[in-house]
Amino acid sequence: MTELELKYGCNPNQKPARIFMENGELPLKVLNGKPGYINFMDALNSWQLVKALKKATGLPAAASFKHVSPAGAALGLPLTDVERHIYFAPEGELSPIACAYIRARGADRLCSFGDWAALSDVCDADTARFLALEVSDGIIAPGYTDEALEILKTKKKGNYNVVQIDPDYVPAPQEYKDAFGVTFQQGRNNFEINEALLTNLVTENKDLPEAAKRDMIVALITLKYTQSNSVCYVKDGVGAGQQSRIHCTRLAGTKADTWWLRHHPKVLGLQFVENIRRPDRDNAIDVYLSDEYEDVLAEGIWQKTFAVRPDPLTAEEKKTWITALTGVTCGSDAFFPFGDNVERARKSGVQYIVEPGGSIRDDHVIETANKYGMVMAFTGMRLFHH
Repeated sequence: MTELELKYGCNPNQKPARIFMENGELPLKVLNGKPGYINFMDALNSWQLVKALKKATGLPAAASFKHVSPAGAALGLPLTDVERHIYFAPEGELSPIACAYIRARGADRLCSFGDWAALSDVCDADTARFLALEVSDGIIAPGYTDEALEILKTKKKGNYNVVQIDPDYVPAPQEYKDAFGVTFQQGRNNFEINEALLTNLVTENKDLPEAAKRDMIVALITLKYTQSNSVCYVKDGVGAGQQSRIHCTRLAGTKADTWWLRHHPKVLGLQFVENIRRPDRDNAIDVYLSDEYEDVLAEGIWQKTFAVRPDPLTAEEKKTWITALTGVTCGSDAFFPFGDNVERARKSGVQYIVEPGGSIRDDHVIETANKYGMVMAFTGMRLFHH
């Protein structure tokens, strides 16, 4: 048996704590820092997600995890100038794996504060330099270049958590979990998500372009490793842990709306005080986009963040801008029980929906999708994760 002793479990009073394997060697190495219990939960869940994304798409993938769910997940596609601006990306050419992580973190920069990063590919200097500027607890990757490792070792006064995972490791087919002294056993969820799942198009509109198929794959794999209930919008928001499917759809939709509003010219034109910290800038943008901004102006505290007093982004401007968002994909880890989920998704630019199907009201859900000319695929596979 191999084991790694941890400082404590989920909370400081939960001792002793360790990770271990009854048979064989642990498939990971700690190259820097001293990761804790929650760090390793995030690391192992996020690694599975990015490994699956890479296998399904052939593209480098990254995730930004918080408390065992992704705040964002993305593929290594090139960044536009606007995306560089809203994600605070550096200038110059960036590697695909760096673009993947910048996109993943940019899906919800506020929730990614203090995240655990996961990379499908070797961490290079481009990725490490970006991470060095962000508030993050740690990273897991199959390897690190010498330069990247040296950069990461400078974070958190030399205590940044760096974990290397064996990319060839295959876990046992059975998994176990204890709750209240009772041990649960189940077969590991080895269900593979690929384009074969997307053939059952149940709506009248069956025009599913390749880009939408890729977005559906991203949504489904992200959902597989998100605490349920969960709904994922690709262009890119994740809503997790909601007991009501419609509340989950609203939450994820609101995150997608916020992501899109960051593209608004007024947001792109915000001028901040000199040397503002990146988290303070993220918080300022979030407040600017919220209903609280009028209070900030009234209290005169905007000078702490903005170099020039910004004109408010009005409710009408927000509504108009959000209606311009199209081509969004929405995935759900279980069936939509009512058409209200489709109605809410439409408000955030959703044109493509992928879900298991199987509700007694499937006809109503499909009818609602048909009303808006959407394309909906039923996969027949639920993706609960607890």
